[in-house]
Amino acid sequence: MENMIEPIDRVVIALGPIQIYWYGVIIMSGAFIGLLIATRESERLYLPRETFVDLVFFAIPISIIFARVYYVIFKWEYYSAHPNQILAIWEGGLAMHGVLIGAILTIIVFAKVREISFWKITDILAPSLILGQAIGRWGNFINQEAHGGPVSRGFLEDLFLPEFIINQMYIEGTYYHPTFLYESLWNFGGFIVLMSLRRTNLRRGELFLTYIIYYSFGRFFIEGMRTDSLMLTENLRIAQVISIVLILVAIQIIWYRRKKGYANIRYLDNGM
Repeated sequence: MENMIEPIDRVVIALGPIQIYWYGVIIMSGAFIGLLIATRESERLYLPRETFVDLVFFAIPISIIFARVYYVIFKWEYYSAHPNQILAIWEGGLAMHGVLIGAILTIIVFAKVREISFWKITDILAPSLILGQAIGRWGNFINQEAHGGPVSRGFLEDLFLPEFIINQMYIEGTYYHPTFLYESLWNFGGFIVLMSLRRTNLRRGELFLTYIIYYSFGRFFIEGMRTDSLMLTENLRIAQVISIVLILVAIQIIWYRRKKGYANIRYLDNGM
């Protein structure tokens, strides 16, 4: 019976007052797998093995803070009335564009201090970032968030989804579009694309900028299906606006760097 469907427990382990949530486990798993991939690639490109371990030590907490602040700012009407919920990140509410802002700012400072090219670091990180996003969306799945509008059970069955996904999309008596899954699959596809592009020896910086364009293109359309979007106005979704801006800026940067000769170094070229 549909009214007997129980959602997946958000808590992995409860040790007295200490609770470990699936959301955090999944997010950190994505970050760890991404770190392994980046570390392996950094050695191939003649960077010290500890480079990305050191970077992640700063980037993860800073990115989480930015992601939460970004989300809270655009949900201030709610959080101003519920200030005790501002730090409850285990309930969800980490904005991906906030993560990108925090990560990019951290990399800018890190690259300057270590005297390594910002573009070299971001090129190496690009596949890891989109893979981490693909994995992280399953945290939204556990929390039953980042979903689309109502659909029928038959619609979900026609997508040949496994029963556990269909059941988890049954929320308070209604089935919903699994937009978390659409974005996760889009990002997994992006990971394959970026890993393939590594072999083509693109100009330095263009692997990362391709990631920005690819991710933003998919996010624009998937965001339009969601029902929990952060809104700039009543009808304008923030993520869609930022996605368009990022695509245009990334294309402009590619054009400008090529025109000025800043992109003559290739991805596989040695040098910091």
